[in-house]
Amino acid sequence: MEKTLYTITIFSENTVGLLNQITIIFTRRGINIETLSVSPSALEGIHKFTITTFTDESSIKKVIKQIDKRVGIIKAYYNTDDDLVHQEIALYKISTEKLLSLGSIEDIIRRYNARILDMTDVWVVLEKTGHYAETQALFRELSERTGVLQFIRSGRIAITKSKVERLSDMLAAMEEKLNGKK
Repeated sequence: MEKTLYTITIFSENTVGLLNQITIIFTRRGINIETLSVSPSALEGIHKFTITTFTDESSIKKVIKQIDKRVGIIKAYYNTDDDLVHQEIALYKISTEKLLSLGSIEDIIRRYNARILDMTDVWVVLEKTGHYAETQALFRELSERTGVLQFIRSGRIAITKSKVERLSDMLAAMEEKLNGKK
């Protein structure tokens, strides 16, 4: 079975314990969550979970069906990278002395399209936004050339390439249906 990286988008109410219910679905199926991020969505009162996982299409369809059955879930979708615009953010803390010993900091900043977030006499914090391969490439280079004191990468954030969020279409159709019954 070929495993693909899927990005799952879940729209929900802001309900205590919902994250636990969602992660249990993955655990029971033996599917590992690669990244997870949760935030309020563009629709007031609705939260958006973005989860990535490597699995096959049959398993992802079953996971989505199970997630959709949970109380507090409005709708869950899955996509491949082709359907999305997505990014991660990574932060790197490096010794100021070692970074300055490289000569041109500007070269690394420009080559990786990174930026300096904070700088002291002791350390520098760089930020890089991009795909996993891009943030990982900068991590490798900094590790080899200066050493990295601290490193953190966010989970994926993603939006679909469609004109509007699929949830917006679904909610509009539901509203139309309700208005038609009155």
